[in-house]
Amino acid sequence: MLRREFADRRQVLEFGSGTGQHAAGFARAMPWLSWQPSDLAVRLDGIRAWVARAGLANLRSPLAIDLRTAQLPAGSCDAAFTANTLHIMAEAAGERLFGQLGNALGPGGRFCVYGPFAEDGEFSTVSNARFDAQLRQGNPAMGIRDIRWVAACARRGGLELRRRYAMPANNLLLVFDATVEGR
Repeated sequence: MLRREFADRRQVLEFGSGTGQHAAGFARAMPWLSWQPSDLAVRLDGIRAWVARAGLANLRSPLAIDLRTAQLPAGSCDAAFTANTLHIMAEAAGERLFGQLGNALGPGGRFCVYGPFAEDGEFSTVSNARFDAQLRQGNPAMGIRDIRWVAACARRGGLELRRRYAMPANNLLLVFDATVEGR
């Protein structure tokens, strides 16, 4: 799905790159993209190791980005990606991500979000409901986000939900486009 959604893109900024393994895989699979991983500063060493091991010209050294405080520069990328992050961050950080991203992408930019979601307060599977309860028990600020909440945050940031794809393991890929009227 990312090959399709990013076919006409050039610069992807990834949020919450984790170990860097996926960034290396995506950069290898989509050589026309410049893939920019990012995460909290304490996680960058692992990403740097994956970047070095991959040895790809289109895989950039990771940036330290804390979504709670980051100021993303206008027009800094034409695409963005995040996987399995919205449910492990506080809602305020998710709101801030969408608030910053519309400006960073600019009109016509695209944001793809992968992970588990609820819809109208309902989980698609018992396993997602259990996962949500487990997350909230460990940290009440965490939890599987509802698509309606995600889409509302996106609209406030100048992004519109355009497509959604069912993915393995009860996950979805949500595709947002930056709009001129949204900013």
